[in-house]
Amino acid sequence: MVRITADDKIPFLKGVLEPHAQVSYLPGSQIDRNTALNSDALLIRTRTKCNSGLLQDTPVRFIGTATIGYDHIDTEFCESHNIKWRNAPGCNSSSVQQYIVSALMHISGENGFSLKGKTLGIVGVGNVGSKVAKAARVLGMKVLLNDPPRERREGSEGFTGLDQILRESDIITLHVPLTREGEDKTWHMLDRETFRTMRKGVWLINSSRGEVIAGDVLKDALSEELLAGAVIDVWEKEPEIDTSLMHMTFIATPHIAGYSADGKANGTSMVVRHLSNLFGFPLTDWYPGEIPSVAEPVFTIDCEGKSAEDVARRAVLHTYNIVEDDIRLRFDPSRFEKERETYPVRREFPFYTIQLKDGTPEIEALLRDLGFTLA
Repeated sequence: MVRITADDKIPFLKGVLEPHAQVSYLPGSQIDRNTALNSDALLIRTRTKCNSGLLQDTPVRFIGTATIGYDHIDTEFCESHNIKWRNAPGCNSSSVQQYIVSALMHISGENGFSLKGKTLGIVGVGNVGSKVAKAARVLGMKVLLNDPPRERREGSEGFTGLDQILRESDIITLHVPLTREGEDKTWHMLDRETFRTMRKGVWLINSSRGEVIAGDVLKDALSEELLAGAVIDVWEKEPEIDTSLMHMTFIATPHIAGYSADGKANGTSMVVRHLSNLFGFPLTDWYPGEIPSVAEPVFTIDCEGKSAEDVARRAVLHTYNIVEDDIRLRFDPSRFEKERETYPVRREFPFYTIQLKDGTPEIEALLRDLGFTLA
């Protein structure tokens, strides 16, 4: 029988594979070499580092990570040792889009400006960045896109150099993978030199990987007020985060941008399907049967005296108020990992139905384009 070891925090998984395999569940940080020596497949998240030290001379034939990122997997080692690996690209892209839109709404609302007409620079335009770009355009923002690998494949039309993003953006959001070498290296992509060329007063959002920004340099930029503020979801040396940096940020969250229940269901489904294709399990079309609901999936907004952006802000923050995650992390940063493990149920925009009172065609179109259902 196929032996599978799975991270015990992968949602919706328990009971699914047991009819077809011998399944053991462990915290991700406890999946070690002894575990691998008794496993044919590993189902993981980012906390399990799959490298030669873990995998050398083991029977592991498949690694599936229920995450978009895969920098915790030594893919070269896997490919040279006939170990199949799969990630879950795009699984939580709508969740991260929701996180970014909530951040944008909070930044603009708390600082008294409209998003309409502001310039958003998006660095990394894959599944996530593309959805963020769509939402930003719906909100009337000017969007600049930077993605060198895509630009090489598709041509320069529609793409912008990083220098221009740094000079012209009002808000910059990062959606790149972590790569430590090569022409598309993103490790410390934002360093002292890039901060010096950045337009003063920019807002910076990072929900990609903490190591994309040099942490000490970011603290200097904030203390010197080169930045208007920062929204940080990902951190160097997680889960031992730099609390001095946390206290300097406008919003700080514990790596949960992609943690909607919908995104988690998508990631688990993709991993189970990949595993089933390799081992011949009859689960190649599997998807969780039921995703938890939340309070008030149907709600009413009175539009009288409100702009379209005000109504959108009310709608977005009803589905997800980013400040609640910020408060929990600041209250006790040592609970970084526990906050991820016990994260409350969050559903994405399409789950909600809005009843508008005195809504206009402009407001209705904006909400539909963001993904909401209107009663």
